[in-house]
Amino acid sequence: MNKRIYLDYNATTPVDSRVQNIFIRELNNFANASSMHEDGRTVAAALNEARKRVATLINVDAEQILFTSGGSESNNTIFRTMASPAMEATTSRKERFSGRKRILVSAIEHPCVMESAKYLATLGMDVHFIPVDADGRVDEDRYRELLFEGEKTGRRDLMPLLVSIMMANNEIGTIQDISRLSALAHEAGSLFHTDAVQAAGKIPVDVSVLGVDYLTYSGHKIYGPKGIGALYFAKGAPLDPLIRGGHQEKGLRAGTYNAPAIIAFGEAALIAAERLDEWGTRMRSLRNRLRDGFIAKVPDIRINGHPEQVLPNTLNVSFPGAEGEAILLSMDLEGIDVSTGSACASGDLEPSHVLVATGVGPELAHGSIRFSMGNETTVEEIDYVLEKVPPIIARLRSFSTVIHKE
Repeated sequence: MNKRIYLDYNATTPVDSRVQNIFIRELNNFANASSMHEDGRTVAAALNEARKRVATLINVDAEQILFTSGGSESNNTIFRTMASPAMEATTSRKERFSGRKRILVSAIEHPCVMESAKYLATLGMDVHFIPVDADGRVDEDRYRELLFEGEKTGRRDLMPLLVSIMMANNEIGTIQDISRLSALAHEAGSLFHTDAVQAAGKIPVDVSVLGVDYLTYSGHKIYGPKGIGALYFAKGAPLDPLIRGGHQEKGLRAGTYNAPAIIAFGEAALIAAERLDEWGTRMRSLRNRLRDGFIAKVPDIRINGHPEQVLPNTLNVSFPGAEGEAILLSMDLEGIDVSTGSACASGDLEPSHVLVATGVGPELAHGSIRFSMGNETTVEEIDYVLEKVPPIIARLRSFSTVIHKE
């Protein structure tokens, strides 16, 4: 093939041409949306429409959407709120949350959630990482133990304050049963957050079904621009500003509106909602073609993630006897872009914490590649990958065999 093949859509997506046109157009509408003159009001009206579109993607009211710079800021905002005066700002909140110290997150969360939880631990919170099974699904027995330990022992400090479990994993694509997990958390009196950055726009996301208190998602994962994201918060859910200053976003997130990005995000959300079913069907077909091809052509491999409850565009494969970075670089020379895991952790020589949490050993985890497909992926590209990868793995394994013999 003459062009490069991009199979790293979970890291980021190209901006859709329709979204790009909107973004460029809005660069010329430079007025501040907070200004009261006509030009400012025009931008503000466009922002309001974008907010409705972004809200519609997850079936919530527009006033429950807070615009941020992306998933990391949204997630940090929620976790920092747990250690803020907002938790006891009203009598009802004080009665519900006072004395609760337990924070529960799954062991396969994105680094921005993992690090936010660890930060709360330095402030005296009782942080636990919920184990997962071999497919990446939360261990429900252990989850229940952690949720209800405080109630059983009569210790309020062991009662959960916040549970955070991502809806779909960025590395292996496993999808969690969020509606069930959030219902259990609420039974224990806890708030519940789901990071839906990899889910929104790829699979149906309906907050009325999920029943969560907080949900976060991002523009650049659904063919919108980078630097823009959204945080959904339920009515009455505590929220404390991470960035303080002006009155924007009802005082919950200061800073002049990034109007072109917000309006473009709205367009991307609209497009994602319209093509959701068709897109999922096409991605699932491409993923299955790639998976079945690897199984047929490359001996002794492991497919990571849940076999059925998995993102339609995501395939994570372990190639025993071949090192991940060597596979990635060899594929790069053949014009194929893939990833060894989360782009946010690239450059880290440690094995993927996601794969390790599922029971994959460090050596096997180091030999794992994530293939994530998207709008521009074709059958011809998948077949090209299936042509080039098997000999790459065979060659790298032969090197490994020689080294071990020596």
